[in-house]
Amino acid sequence: MVAPPEPEAAGQTADRRLFVYNGGFLTQPRIRRILELSGYRIKLGAPGPEDLVGVWGMSPTAHRGEAIAQRAGKGLVRVEDAWLRSLHPGRMKEPPLGLLIDHGGVHYDPATASDLETLLATHPLDDTALLDTARGLMARIQEAHLTKFSAVDPARPAPPPGYVLVLDQTRGDASVTACGADRNRFLEMLFVAQEEHPGAPIVIKSHPESVAGFRPGYFEAQDLSARITLLTDPVSPWVLFEGAVGVYTVSSQLGFEAIFAGHKPRVFGQPFYAGWGLSQDEFPVQRRQRKLTRAQLFAAAMMLYPKWYDPYRDQLCEPSKVVETLAAQARSWRDDHRGWVASGMRLWKRKPLQQVFGMHRPVIFEDDPEKARALDRPWMVWAAKAQSAQSDAVRVEDGFLRSRGLGADLVPPLSLVLDDLGIYYDPTRPSRLEALIDQRSELRPDQEARAQALVTRLVQERLTKYNLGGEPAALPDGHRILVVGQVEDDASVTTGTTEVRSNLALLQAARAAHPTATLIYKPHPDVEAGLRDGACDATGLADYVADRADPLALVDQVQAVWTMTSLLGFEALLRQVPVTTLGAPFYAGWGLTRDLGEVPPRRRARPTLAGLVHAALIDYPRYIDPKTGLPCPVEVVVDRLASGHVQRRTATNRLLAKLQGLLAGHTGLWRR
Repeated sequence: MVAPPEPEAAGQTADRRLFVYNGGFLTQPRIRRILELSGYRIKLGAPGPEDLVGVWGMSPTAHRGEAIAQRAGKGLVRVEDAWLRSLHPGRMKEPPLGLLIDHGGVHYDPATASDLETLLATHPLDDTALLDTARGLMARIQEAHLTKFSAVDPARPAPPPGYVLVLDQTRGDASVTACGADRNRFLEMLFVAQEEHPGAPIVIKSHPESVAGFRPGYFEAQDLSARITLLTDPVSPWVLFEGAVGVYTVSSQLGFEAIFAGHKPRVFGQPFYAGWGLSQDEFPVQRRQRKLTRAQLFAAAMMLYPKWYDPYRDQLCEPSKVVETLAAQARSWRDDHRGWVASGMRLWKRKPLQQVFGMHRPVIFEDDPEKARALDRPWMVWAAKAQSAQSDAVRVEDGFLRSRGLGADLVPPLSLVLDDLGIYYDPTRPSRLEALIDQRSELRPDQEARAQALVTRLVQERLTKYNLGGEPAALPDGHRILVVGQVEDDASVTTGTTEVRSNLALLQAARAAHPTATLIYKPHPDVEAGLRDGACDATGLADYVADRADPLALVDQVQAVWTMTSLLGFEALLRQVPVTTLGAPFYAGWGLTRDLGEVPPRRRARPTLAGLVHAALIDYPRYIDPKTGLPCPVEVVVDRLASGHVQRRTATNRLLAKLQGLLAGHTGLWRR
């Protein structure tokens, strides 16, 4: 990965004073913070000999700073939002994930060469690692349907393929006026689009700020016809690009993104991405003569030029972290913005579920199926409580990196999964996780590297689903096989096993297969705590019963693991320990385990371990950062678990857990 350039790389000395005359620099903490991390101290008053003047792009207030800089002979720094900004426009008060800080000009004003233009014109842009990273990020942005304002819905259908895409912008936008364009230019563009594509339908894509009612666009109702339609739905631009036979723009950022989707947009302004051989330019900028590849354009504009911000760690970061930050936030919006109705959620779970799924619209809890359906919202049901008649509901369950402490101890989860097909532990029907594993049977280099790095970190930090730790164990000598006990009425056992369905039967099978091996039996933590069923007399079968032992310490000391469906089998795979399954857990059947149970024949893909990890730990779960409360990528949760910045089991949790067990068996109170 390529680290963000240090302040000196942009031509400034670290911690220089930046005098501003626009209140936004003072009232928007995120903007101020990114500038501080980039080496600028915001100040008011009159600048001194070594000071700079900062303005927001070419905004209506920029003239104040421009006048002072010119009068005092000070350097002028223009600041703008970066290309991957947020879910919604800044006028909706959402802070940006990055800034463009430019000492040469502003990227959309062709009158002067901005720092970005200088980069594009003079930087070698020939580093193999830089360009490989650029290609991976380009693919990831498209895969995650990210754009400047990423509250778009990839499931929203685009018009039938074969249309011409014409991009509207907000009236008076500085990138339009800076190149001398106006409404007449947009009308000229629309005319040319029709002339160059006779008979093809024309789709005008509205700007998000126009749709939200903040600023009108350049096109008006009178410009529409049977052939020309206005698209205001939040359709993903990457979906739109797929069906377009041509893209026309004045200076929209979507023109920049169209290049990475394989288009050569027709440009009627002079945006930063015009003039490098990747667009058809109606008004060329004569000084731009260099020919660039898509990867070179991306590397300069998205990787070397912006200052990207990590909201979880409060620091500048490389672009890959911003991409995953915005991907997590966009996924949350796409899943949740219509609002959920939830059924089968115990009382203690409702607060954490509200925190995860109610960020954009509060969750309504309703257990009656008919009432839930009548609310006309997406419907979720806790997977273990779902009935066959609720096949239209999305199943919800804990993810595989959950917490420091058991769910039975009422410790809230850091990850949850939504499954619209089934649920990962039930092999009797397909699940969304199975589909993801199938998709990840082939990985791009960037995906392979991310999954491998995640495995390395999990192993180094000794992280598991519950991270309980435990006592070290002095195991007897021999060829050690760890036999993993489970909660016997757990849904993964009742749905995922056929012949071997108890801990005793599991031990008996392991002993029959390995009469001379040293069997180490590890009871499930919930069973050890007396919270769930599954107690087993291992006398005569196990050579050692590892009560309350650290499961990872056991995995480190054994030569193999036997399990019905336990997640510890997956965690053993991460640590290169051979695993034998007697059920059909989600990780069985893909060629990575020795499977003695009945595995669904539909599991025909042969992913690498990295592919399995990418599907199970990166693609499938939703993660929540316990420190900021924001949706986050898996790496942030790994950081929190490793550092201990998570909620833990308490005496109150333990008391409530026991009370829950008593009441659940008699009154059903905790199910309401």
